[in-house]
Amino acid sequence: MSKKCQNDDVDRKITIGVCVMEKKVFSAPMGQILERLQAFGEFEIIHFGDKVILEEPVERWPICDCLIAFHSSGYPLEKAEAYAALRKPFLVNELEHQHLLHDRRKVYECLESYGIPVPRYALVNREKPYQELDYFIEEEDFVEVHGQRFWKPFVEKPVHGDDHRIMIYYPSSAGGGMKELFRKVGNRSSEFHPEVRRVRRESSYIYEEFMPTGGTDVKVYTVGPKYAHAEARKSPVVDGVVMRNPDGKEVRYPVLLTPNEKQMAREVCIAFRQGVCGFDLLRCEGRSYVCDVNGWSFVKNSYKYYDDAACVLRKMFLDAKAPHLSTAIPPILPWKVNEPVQPSEGLTRQGSGIIGSFGQAEELRCVIAIVRHGDRTPKQKVKLKVTEEKLLNLMLKYNGGRPRAETKLKSAVQLQDLLDATRILVPHTSEAEYIEHAEKLRQVKAVLEEGGHFSGIYRKVQLKPLKWVKVAKGDTEEERPIEALMILKYGGVLTHAGRKQAEELGRYFRNNMYPGEGTGLLRLHSTYRHDLKIYSSDEGRVQMSAAAFAKGLLDLEGQLTPILVSLVSKDSSMLDGLDNASTNMEEAKARLNELVTSGVKIAQANGSAKKPWMIDGAGIPPNASELLPKLVKLTKKVTEQVRLLAKDEDEKLTETTSYDVIPPYDQAKALGKTNIDVDRIAAGLPCGSEGFLLMYARWRKLERDLYNERKERYDITQIPDVYDSCKYDLLHNAHLKIEGLDELFKVAQLLADGVIPNEYGINPKQKLKIGSKIARRLLGKILIDLRNTREEAINAAELKSECMDSSSTVVDKGFTDCQQKNVIKNEESRRTCHTSEKSMDPEDDEDKEIKYRLDPKYANVRTPERHVRTRLYFTSESHIHSVMNVLRYCNLDGSLQGEASLVCDSALERLLKTKELDYMSHIVLRMFENVEVNLDDPKRYRLEMTFSRGADLSPLEQNNLEASSLHQEHTLPIMGPERLQEIGSYLTLEKMEKMLRPFAMPAEDFPPATIPQGFSGYFRSAGVLERLGDRKCWMVHATNHSFLSVTRDSYV
Repeated sequence: MSKKCQNDDVDRKITIGVCVMEKKVFSAPMGQILERLQAFGEFEIIHFGDKVILEEPVERWPICDCLIAFHSSGYPLEKAEAYAALRKPFLVNELEHQHLLHDRRKVYECLESYGIPVPRYALVNREKPYQELDYFIEEEDFVEVHGQRFWKPFVEKPVHGDDHRIMIYYPSSAGGGMKELFRKVGNRSSEFHPEVRRVRRESSYIYEEFMPTGGTDVKVYTVGPKYAHAEARKSPVVDGVVMRNPDGKEVRYPVLLTPNEKQMAREVCIAFRQGVCGFDLLRCEGRSYVCDVNGWSFVKNSYKYYDDAACVLRKMFLDAKAPHLSTAIPPILPWKVNEPVQPSEGLTRQGSGIIGSFGQAEELRCVIAIVRHGDRTPKQKVKLKVTEEKLLNLMLKYNGGRPRAETKLKSAVQLQDLLDATRILVPHTSEAEYIEHAEKLRQVKAVLEEGGHFSGIYRKVQLKPLKWVKVAKGDTEEERPIEALMILKYGGVLTHAGRKQAEELGRYFRNNMYPGEGTGLLRLHSTYRHDLKIYSSDEGRVQMSAAAFAKGLLDLEGQLTPILVSLVSKDSSMLDGLDNASTNMEEAKARLNELVTSGVKIAQANGSAKKPWMIDGAGIPPNASELLPKLVKLTKKVTEQVRLLAKDEDEKLTETTSYDVIPPYDQAKALGKTNIDVDRIAAGLPCGSEGFLLMYARWRKLERDLYNERKERYDITQIPDVYDSCKYDLLHNAHLKIEGLDELFKVAQLLADGVIPNEYGINPKQKLKIGSKIARRLLGKILIDLRNTREEAINAAELKSECMDSSSTVVDKGFTDCQQKNVIKNEESRRTCHTSEKSMDPEDDEDKEIKYRLDPKYANVRTPERHVRTRLYFTSESHIHSVMNVLRYCNLDGSLQGEASLVCDSALERLLKTKELDYMSHIVLRMFENVEVNLDDPKRYRLEMTFSRGADLSPLEQNNLEASSLHQEHTLPIMGPERLQEIGSYLTLEKMEKMLRPFAMPAEDFPPATIPQGFSGYFRSAGVLERLGDRKCWMVHATNHSFLSVTRDSYV
């Protein structure tokens, strides 16, 4: 070849054909990247245009060396394939494989063939609309496809990739209903339909497991197999409101990918043969899954990404068509378009807020709160022995025909069966021997009919066989039950007031617990520098309180069901039950009964006048034994008045012979309304869905259980229930004007203030013993939260220090490399550190936790390294008392003798006077880091402890203007935070760990790591997941330039 020809070859520009619809060509990202490619001077860009693409034959299309071509609405993909076959250009995205993207079945099939994890799914293929299929079964709370069962919540996707109407169906235990996801319309991306419970049947669908992702979606963008960029956004499954910036664009922030996720990105790119490709990633329980592949996609509004994408595409084109040319990037990028300096919203250094600042060098690192649920209806229980064959047959129907096995009925179908049987059995006789049994059956019927809806969260029935006989069956005999004990538990429903209280407290936390500039927490949260996890016990009122709180905390909109399923994790082992403290509590109650009923003055042998909280039975009124007869008398007076109110309703119910099926329950009633039912109040009916008959049953049971006239014996364990019912009716049923209720409340409150705290231990040492047994797992979890935060903060500080030492010319690469080193270092330290210090938490360790970390290279944020961890634990009264008792009395343990209490004396005295930790009471631990102190200095980390009594005001309060106003809305204000430490005191993390460790579950006792057997149900906690297997990091080695490095690992 002559020298002139060689020069011509070098000078000739590589032609890049842009064969896409004009709407896509003129999009901002495409324009930015094509401009950069052209600025290199090596390429000629040829735009085909819509007229050529749609009207001209392929033989007349421009000839090019490289082709950018991808499908969009109205695009002739087959025609583009014919052109590629004719001219054979280098294809950034191969055309044949783009057909796969239109069929979700083929997308999943392709992903699986490459070993890329996808959610568990099954296909329902119909040849015609509404075709009945033998292999498809739908029940109330699950669908079954070819024997594979998907419990709600599950996802229903049309098989056609261009149909974006995706549905999520929620379980009845979370309120039921369906959420429809769709392409963004205005500021909406989804809508919740509480009345829809049946799946679609008009087409073919994919059914897959719902993956709880912490309310966040991740979109990954590849440019070739060696470059991946990820952005996160608020998931449409939460409240359907699209977060937009002042320019109207959806708010998304770059986040770091793990090495495994980057490997998945590479494999997606290769599997679908799409150089530029976007796909959706779900992070759930420590693992990542691909749930959709979109094909050609560019990141919006990221100049750094535009630079990277142009450089990677340039290398791809040169490698394909001019491998003899150098792919080295010039020292200064040739285009003149510089990324404009955009104002970055930063947050100021964080002071402590409540106790007082310890200097501007202190930053908030962690917020931990243990919160009691909101206002609820009184909890109720009905016990009766049944011998009716219909009820015994029902028990056998739902326990698999086992005569000695008990049955639990919770689902709507099961409760409807029970209601049908009860309606037939409610007797119409007034014979004396049947009166009590008939009364209880009518109560069961009324409870099942209450509110016109069923909800498994709030009503459940147990049937326990008591007696059996053998009956002949052919040549053999079989057992049949002839008597069973029926136990109906109901009530405890979160009221409209409880929901309002929880939302208000969430808003308070948002505005006060995270001090800083402007929007504070919301800015921190939206930029993925806020690591939030919310846990709840198994109780419905606790779950809904957690969801309502999350709504207020994160400024969400809409119904609670999607928020609950998306953001709240259920952990009954940590937040439910009394564990192994029952025996100790029975001992405490026996001693308490003696102190309350004997009339003997309380001894002060274990205490002193200076420390009144140290005596046995502290807080019990000295005249307790004299108050008991008064309590019984006033309870009878109130019960009689409610009986008269219920008389007419009882007669009407007895005459009713309707056998109508109860319609699907009203979701607003099941979850607690936001407002009072004004019509019921105006009609003189009880608030909520409780009728007079159930209200009377509630008071009648209290009257019977409180005092046994035959044995002349008081049951002091009923005192809290009498107080509970009094307070509920004074708050919600004051319009019924029940005489003597206010007087009864005053007496009940005096006794309850002494009884309730002492049920958890009659003296400080017993309180500590019982508290540590009940809250052992929760305390262990809190210690792990604090340790993980410290470890994360140390790693971040070291990372920042290393990066500051890096050369200014390679800042990006230095920061990236620091992150990579930090991941390795962090993992190694976790493997080798001492057992008592290492992080082995099944919920929050790296094994399982869903993490979203801001990518500092691409983020327009002033302090990208700043990070705050929040852990919220919603539970019941027992756990609040238990944690508080351990905090204030931990120094009484033999191993900690000589240590001062974590709680100061003035706070101990206030706690003694507080008595009740009411609805929405909470304990808050906040950890601050002093960044000017050495990393190994114990004073680097300071803890601040506060508590709130919750909605502790009396409903009879007249002097509080806020309370009087709220009382009109049937609610009470939540009291503000109070200090547990002296002003100016300094509680180090080291001291906190030392004091709590003897009472907390050790990290090594948490469940061992296990491989998940498939997601077992919504927000259900599981064991520790196996660590990500392949930690190898793949990087771009083509050049030495920092912006081509794509190793963006999480450093926690």
